[in-house]
Amino acid sequence: MLKTTTSVVEGRPVQDYLGVVVGEAILGANIFKDLFGAIRDVVGGRSGAYEQEMGKARDIAFEEMEAKARAMGADGIIGIDIDYEVVGQNGSMMMVSVSGTAVKFK
Repeated sequence: MLKTTTSVVEGRPVQDYLGVVVGEAILGANIFKDLFGAIRDVVGGRSGAYEQEMGKARDIAFEEMEAKARAMGADGIIGIDIDYEVVGQNGSMMMVSVSGTAVKFK
């Protein structure tokens, strides 16, 4: 399935707009990752544990969105928007939300 952040795809005109599709994932960060992330914040550098968790959440959200689009008979999703949020008590969870418009191309 073709997925893009743009509203048009060169050479692929939209035949039908099927509706908005959304995928969301919320993952909790465990205490060990929090501890190592805090150490990285103090000494500098990147927090690989957090980056890995955010990547997992993004993949889950995209899979969910794509499954919803397929169920509608879409062969593409255009205008995709990706949002990241910290949620939960004391920011203990990460949320990734993706949305776009499911379409059928000519």
